[in-house]
Amino acid sequence: MANPFIDDSFHIRWSQLIADAIEPDITQALEQAQTAIDALSAPLLAGECLSFDNTLLALEQATEELDLAWRRVVHLDAVRNNPDQREAYNRMLPRVSEFYAGLPLNRDLWRRIEAYARTDDAARLSGAKKRLLDETQADFRQNGADLPVEKQQRLEVVQAELARLTQKYAENVLDSTNAWDLIITDEHRLAGLPPTSRAILRGEAEANGLGSDEKPVWRVTLKAPSFIPVLEHAEDASLRQDVWRGSVSIACGGDYDNTALIWQILELRHEKATLRGKEHFADHVLERRMAIAGTQAMQFVEDLHDRTKQAFERECTELEQFRAQQTGEPTEAFEPWDLAYWAEKQRKAKYDFDDEDLRPYFPIDGVLDGLFRIAEKIFQLRIQPRECVYTEPGSDAPDGIEVWHPDVKFYDLFDAGSGEHRGSFYADWHPRDDKRAGAWMSYLRTGMPPDAPGAPRKPHLGLICGNLTPSSDGKPALLTHREVQTVFHEFGHLLHHLLGDVAIKSLNGVNVVWDFVELPSQIMENFCWERTSLDFFARHYETGEPIPQDLFEKMLAAQNYRSATAMMRQLSFAKLDLELHVHFASYRGRDLDALAEDLLADYQVPLKTIPPTIARRFGHLFSSATGYAAGYYSYKWAEVLDADAFTRFKDGGVLSPEVGREFREKILSKGNSEDAARLFRDFMGRDPSLTALLVRSGLAVS
Repeated sequence: MANPFIDDSFHIRWSQLIADAIEPDITQALEQAQTAIDALSAPLLAGECLSFDNTLLALEQATEELDLAWRRVVHLDAVRNNPDQREAYNRMLPRVSEFYAGLPLNRDLWRRIEAYARTDDAARLSGAKKRLLDETQADFRQNGADLPVEKQQRLEVVQAELARLTQKYAENVLDSTNAWDLIITDEHRLAGLPPTSRAILRGEAEANGLGSDEKPVWRVTLKAPSFIPVLEHAEDASLRQDVWRGSVSIACGGDYDNTALIWQILELRHEKATLRGKEHFADHVLERRMAIAGTQAMQFVEDLHDRTKQAFERECTELEQFRAQQTGEPTEAFEPWDLAYWAEKQRKAKYDFDDEDLRPYFPIDGVLDGLFRIAEKIFQLRIQPRECVYTEPGSDAPDGIEVWHPDVKFYDLFDAGSGEHRGSFYADWHPRDDKRAGAWMSYLRTGMPPDAPGAPRKPHLGLICGNLTPSSDGKPALLTHREVQTVFHEFGHLLHHLLGDVAIKSLNGVNVVWDFVELPSQIMENFCWERTSLDFFARHYETGEPIPQDLFEKMLAAQNYRSATAMMRQLSFAKLDLELHVHFASYRGRDLDALAEDLLADYQVPLKTIPPTIARRFGHLFSSATGYAAGYYSYKWAEVLDADAFTRFKDGGVLSPEVGREFREKILSKGNSEDAARLFRDFMGRDPSLTALLVRSGLAVS
C-alpha cells in the first residue's frame, strides 16, 4: 500500500503501517504542509483580500495531512513499540517538532494573521470563528511570535531538544519497566494472594515459556495488574519488599536512569518561559488556563492540603495503631512495602469489605456493555460493535475493519434519534510488553458537523487504551472496582471527542484548556458508585446476579476509607509538579530525592524507608514537551468540577436523559468554542464550589 500513514481512509489499514513507511510518508506530509505554509506566508496576489477562509481556515487545513499521519505514528509508538519503529520515530521526531515549533515563529505568517485581525471581515466574526481568531493569536504569542529573531531562533532549538529528551524519558520508563521481573518457584510465597492474581502471575510465566503443569512458576512484572495485588495481599513481607523495590526502581539508576533528563527538561522549560518574559514555566503554561498563574494553582493545592491535613494525619495514626493492635508490636512508622498490605487489612476489618469480592461482578464485557447502555440512555446514543480483523504488520491488507492487535475492538457510535453516525472508536484494554503503562484516550481523526442542510456529517475517530486485569485461568477478565472507574473515565474523554459539534477542528472535542479536560472523564466515574447505574452492568459473571445489597452497602461504607490519604497523594503529585516548575531556578543542582523529600514532607505518609521520588517515572510530567507539566493540579480541580456538576445528575435521578441532554449540549458538544468557565456556569447556573468534593470525600458534611 502506497503511503499508508497518509492514506485518508476512515478505517485505518494497520497492517500496512510498518516502520519502513514512517520516514517517506512523514517526509511527504511535511513537504506538503510546508508548501501550504509557504503559500500562506507569501505576499497577497493582486486584488486578493484577506478573509477567514484564506487565512485562519487555510492555516488549519495546511497541516491536516501531517496531523493525521503523525498521530498514527505516535499512537503506534504507545501500543506497538519495537526497535525498528522506535528508530524511525526518533529519526522523524526532530523534523516534525521543528516544523510545528516553527509555525508561530514564521514572521510572514504572523504578519498575515495580525493583518487579517485588523480587517472589517475579522471585526464581523462571531461564535466559533471569533474564538478561532482569538485562540490563534494567543497560541502564536504564547509560542514566541512576538519575540525578537534571536530569541525565536533559540526557542526553536529549545523546542526540538525538549521533544528529543522527553521521548527518551518515556523510552527509559518503558524499557526499565520491561527489564524487571521476579520469578517465584515456591508457591508458599504467594500466600494471601487472591486466585485471580495468582492466575495472572502464572499466565505471565507461561507467556514467557516458564514452568510447567508439573512444576509451575509464577512471574511478577511491573504491569499494574501483576504487582499491585502482591503489595496489597501477599503475606510474605520479603516478597512485598522485593516487588516494592522493583516498582520504585523504574528509570532510577542503571542504563535507564532519568535523573539527568529531568533536570535537562526542567532547564529547557524554564528557559522557554524566560524567553517569553515569564518568571517560570508554570506562568507560561497557565496563562490561558482556568488557573491563570502558577501562584493561583499553588494556592488551590495548598488550600486543599490545609483542609485535608488533620484527617490525613488521623488516618496515618489510626493505621499505625491498627497494626500494633493486630501484632502486639509498638506503634511506629511503616516500611513502604507494608503500607498497602496493612491498609487492606484495616479496610476489611472496619467494613468487612474486600475489593476482591467485587471482581466476579465486573467481567470486562459486562462492564463495557453496561457502560454503553448508560451512555445510550443518558446521552441519547447507540453504540454498535463491529467485526474486525487483525493481521501481522507487513502482510497483505485483509478485507474488513483492521485493528493493531488481536485484543483490540472497534465500535460505531450513532445518535439514537436521527441514526446519524457521529464517530467510531477502538478499545485496547490489556497490558503487553510493547505497550506503555497506564490508561489513556486519544483520537486519530476529528470529524465535522454538516456544512449545509442535507449534507453528510464527517464522523470522528477515537481510541481508548488501558492496562487492565486480563483473562486468566479459564475465566473472563474480572476487573477491580478501581479498574471499572478507569474504563468509565477514559470513555468520558472519548465522548467529549465523539460528541464534539464544532465546525472548526482545532476547537472541537478534547482540545480545551487542560484544567477543564478532565471534567467529562471524571464525571463518568460517579456512575460507578450509584446503585441505579451499577445495576446496568455489575452482574456476576457466572450467575448473572447483581451485587448483593449487603456487599453494595459495604462498598459504599468503604468508599471514603483513607480518602484524606488518597486526596493527599494526588495533592503531593501536584505540589511536586508546581514546585519544580515554579521554583526551578532555586532548586537546580539539588539532589532530586532529597529535594522531593523536603518539598513533600507535609504531604506524605511517614515511612521508615524513604522511597526514591516518583519524578523519574512520572510520565504525565516528563514524557512530552508539556503534557501535564505545571498542570497536574487539574486532576484535582476537575474533581471539584465533576463533584459539583454530578449533583445535577443525582437531583435528576442519576440516569437522567434531561440532565444528560444538557451536559451533552452545554459541555460535550462545545469543545473549545467558548470559555471553559462560561460553559460550566451555563450548565450549573453558577461558578464551581469546593463543597461537593469535600462532602463526597467525607471531609465535610453537606
